[in-house]
Amino acid sequence: MYLCYIDESGTGQALNPAVPDSVPVLAIGGFTVPESQMKALAWDFIALKKQFRPELRTVPTLSQVVHHEIKGETLRKCFRRTGRNQRRMAQRLLDQLLTILEERDCTVMARLWVKQDGVVNDDAAMYGASVTALCENFEHYLAERSSSGIAVLDSRNPTDNVGNVHCVTTRKFGKGGDRMPHLPDSPVFGHSNTHLGLQIADLLVSAVLAPAASVTYAGDLQGNVHCHPGFHEVRELYCPRLGKLQHRYRTPSGKWTGGVVVSDARGHRSAGKLFAPPAPPAPQTGGAVPGIPTQIAPPELATAASFPESPTPAP
Repeated sequence: MYLCYIDESGTGQALNPAVPDSVPVLAIGGFTVPESQMKALAWDFIALKKQFRPELRTVPTLSQVVHHEIKGETLRKCFRRTGRNQRRMAQRLLDQLLTILEERDCTVMARLWVKQDGVVNDDAAMYGASVTALCENFEHYLAERSSSGIAVLDSRNPTDNVGNVHCVTTRKFGKGGDRMPHLPDSPVFGHSNTHLGLQIADLLVSAVLAPAASVTYAGDLQGNVHCHPGFHEVRELYCPRLGKLQHRYRTPSGKWTGGVVVSDARGHRSAGKLFAPPAPPAPQTGGAVPGIPTQIAPPELATAASFPESPTPAP
């Protein structure tokens, strides 16, 4: 049996280039882990938390260690600061986190939506389509291993939760037959302060994929905090490693899918750009990234209507 933990970073709210904290990317993703590795993964992550939060070494109960979260948003701030010590701390933590995932036979998957300037997006449709696509990726992964699995989503609110899994439910229990037979049930929901897997998913999505995608696909935005130059370091250090952890496969039509898929409404670029290793000093021509098949984009569900003439600044 396998477990899959999924979290999100960003919203579908329209991108307003004039607002410094307007979010250019909606990232929904996470990772899978074999049940046989789950306990070791949990203890590895607990040790990592204690290493970077020394105060946790003396708390009286394990539940207090689990409850204490190191948020991806906190690490993003470290990469935006000029202080070298904070950046190094964030670098070491993420480096060791990826090492844990590599050693525990984990895979990474995500859907990254890059937004156009001034376009209103259907947040519910984007999230629902992403969860469905990730579960389809998980289903293929399970089928290859003749195994079963459970997907755990970070709980939002009851209304959103229902909409987020409805498409998966209909694919499993509709009259047309079960299209995800290796998933015994639709995704379930958990709270990040009680699930270590969701805390890891938050770090992957919020501290690595979202900032790396922002500078890769929306780096032309001037003065946007989500496209800070420090996030280039995040992409260069960690995305090539994440690229090797993807579960990629061909559809019946021969196209590659799975893993991390980018829907770039801004520049129509593939995920290959995200996973490309840092360019050497000498100029290079473009081309496919060795070992990483070209990505395909999911349906362009993001565009719903034109941005209003007098936009309300993003909160």
